[in-house]
Amino acid sequence: MRLEKQSPCKVNLILNILGKRADGFHELETVMQPVNLCDAMTFERAGGSLQLTCSHPELPCDSKNLVHRAATSFLAAANISDGVKIHLQKNLPLAGGIGGGSANAAVTFSALNELFGAPLPVEKLHELSAALGSDVPFFLYDKPALATGRGEKVRTLENFLALKGRAFFLVHPGFGISTPWSYQTLARFPKDQNGTPGRAEKLVAALQISDSLAPIGGEGRGEGAALDHFYNSLEAPAFDKFPVLQLYKEFLRENGALVSLMSGSGSTTFAIAENLKAAETMAEKFKSQFGDKGWIATVAI
Repeated sequence: MRLEKQSPCKVNLILNILGKRADGFHELETVMQPVNLCDAMTFERAGGSLQLTCSHPELPCDSKNLVHRAATSFLAAANISDGVKIHLQKNLPLAGGIGGGSANAAVTFSALNELFGAPLPVEKLHELSAALGSDVPFFLYDKPALATGRGEKVRTLENFLALKGRAFFLVHPGFGISTPWSYQTLARFPKDQNGTPGRAEKLVAALQISDSLAPIGGEGRGEGAALDHFYNSLEAPAFDKFPVLQLYKEFLRENGALVSLMSGSGSTTFAIAENLKAAETMAEKFKSQFGDKGWIATVAI
C-alpha cells in the first residue's frame, strides 16, 4: 500500500506574544489560516527500518528532520516494528514562517495512522504532535484555528466569511529567519513581547463578518473591521535586522493589498488580495519592483 499526501502551509493572521513563561517558551495567541500551497509526500510499508528521502539537498534525512522524528514517535507509540519508506518532495521554502516542516510532521502522523489501520486515536496524535513542535497540531485539522499556550492548544474555526473569494500573495526573499533567534531577540522589544490578551479573539469575530475587509473609507466598513486587528509581534526583531521585509509589506499595502503582514517568525511576507486576479497583478508589480528572485506564489483562499 502506498499513500500520496499533500502537505500544505499556513499564514498567521495574527501572532500576539503575551510574555515569556517560566518554562522558557512564550505565551501567545495566534490565528492560523491554511494555505493550499503544498509539499508532496509518499508513504509505504517497506522492510524493517525507517527510510526517509528528500528532494531538497539542504534537508537532513535523519533525526534532525521533523518527518523522521514524527515517524519514530508514531511507530513507538503504536508499538509497530514494521519498516516505513517516506519521500518528501519539498516545494515550499525553508525557514519561511509558514509551517512547512510542521505540516510535514503532522501529515506524517496522519498518514502513518492511515497506513497501519488507525492504531492511535486523534487525541493521541495531537499529544504526539504537541510534543514535537508548537505548530504541528494545527496541521492535523484542515481548518482555520485559534491557537493559544505556546501554540499547541488548538481550537478549530469555521471558514472566515471575510476571506471568501479572496486570494493570497506570498513572497519568501531567499533567506530564512531562525525561530529561536526571533524569540530571543524579541526581548529587546518589550512592548511586542508583552502584548495585550484578547486581540486574536477580536480578529476572529471581525473575520466572521463578510465585509470586514472593506478598504479604509470603503463602503460597508463597520466598527468591527478586521483590518484593525492583523498584527505580528515578531515583525519587530525581523524588520530591525532585515528592513527589506518592511519594504515588502509597505509596497504590498500601496499596491492593492487589503492586508499585508509577515507570517510567523518570517521571512515570508503575505498579502490578502481582493481576488486571485488581483493577487496575480500584485505579483507582477512586485517582480517589476524587486525582481523575481526568491519564492513567489499566489493562491485562492
